[in-house]
Amino acid sequence: MVNKLKKQLVLKDPIYGYIHVDYEVIKKLIDSNLFQRLRRIRQLSGVQMVFHGAEHSRFSHSLGVYELANRFSSVKALKDILDERTKLIFLTAALLHDIGHGAYSHAFEDVFGVDHEKIGARMITNRYEIRDILKTIDDDFAKDVASVILKDGKFPLIEQLISSQLDVDRLDYLERDAYFTGTAYGHVDLDRIMRVLDVDNGKIVFHISGIHAIENYLISRYHMYWQVYYHPVSRSYETILEKIYLRVKDLCLAGFQFNADVDALKKIIENPDDLESYIRIDDFYMNGLISSFTRSKDDILKTLADDFLNRHIWKYLDDDITTEKQIKAIEEKYGTDKKYFTAYRTVSNFAYQDDSMHFGEEIKILLKDGTLSTLKEQSKLIKGLVLTGVKEDPKFFYRNI
Repeated sequence: MVNKLKKQLVLKDPIYGYIHVDYEVIKKLIDSNLFQRLRRIRQLSGVQMVFHGAEHSRFSHSLGVYELANRFSSVKALKDILDERTKLIFLTAALLHDIGHGAYSHAFEDVFGVDHEKIGARMITNRYEIRDILKTIDDDFAKDVASVILKDGKFPLIEQLISSQLDVDRLDYLERDAYFTGTAYGHVDLDRIMRVLDVDNGKIVFHISGIHAIENYLISRYHMYWQVYYHPVSRSYETILEKIYLRVKDLCLAGFQFNADVDALKKIIENPDDLESYIRIDDFYMNGLISSFTRSKDDILKTLADDFLNRHIWKYLDDDITTEKQIKAIEEKYGTDKKYFTAYRTVSNFAYQDDSMHFGEEIKILLKDGTLSTLKEQSKLIKGLVLTGVKEDPKFFYRNI
């Protein structure tokens, strides 16, 4: 049963002014332990080591994505085709899209081999707290919300709105991250994008009159990746965290006796599907552990923890033919310990991926005569960026001896 609040709940937000909550189920989800856990997970992980204002959380981002979904659902083209239950699936999936993230997000996933979207879907369908809240709508509601997170294709329009090359997730994190990092790259003309949004044959399309706003969004996203998300100092700091995870994992497997409670990590190593242990591991948990590791009997773990806690940023070199000898010499200095004190990391990004094979991954443009075209065909700027291909930045990170 879909129940509305007697009085609309509003939450003050630095980006949108207010987050508006009309449905009882959304309020209950926000108040749930699992959603409150997102307060304890930073949105930008190591970026805070470069941009000191970037201390916002997955909690505030998730609320922002929800608010954008709320605003998008009031656009006439969507309002005309979304019944109340489908709209609520959209709002709920937007709110819960990041609920499966672990401590410091992607670094944790890479080392421990977990997928935050699959875990998030399991939290939605398997955890009594969330499942029971969603069950108040109907018995299949939790399963339907999880299907959107997993992109199963049951609700393709909503999936496109939440996860595509132009979606409510990206629109929020670009604006929010730009605000908290103090950079100017991520500003997007959100009102214009909403105004030119339409639906054609079950797919999101955009009127050609809004093509400049879309170009600006894609260029902003491209610059945010290279100037903020992929900043080498941030990557260096996250590399230290990865090495801490790796050392803990190796020590656990070797039966090392820790002077701290690593039980949750041990259980995840033994069984990555252990949901209860995974939920315990947030930034607060890891920060407490890393602090205790600075007093560890294991010198490698102690050194790594001290580097992380006190911002001893590792050095880095471009990984190319000009640095081959220098990199080899550094690795030889560390010998077998290079596993923990050196790393090769490559990041890559593109301004726009012209992908017609996957639903929602090609931005469609509605022409004045009612026919459909593609962004690449209608924008010389984007076509040029597509032709330049993928930009890569391979680097070698190392702890300076």
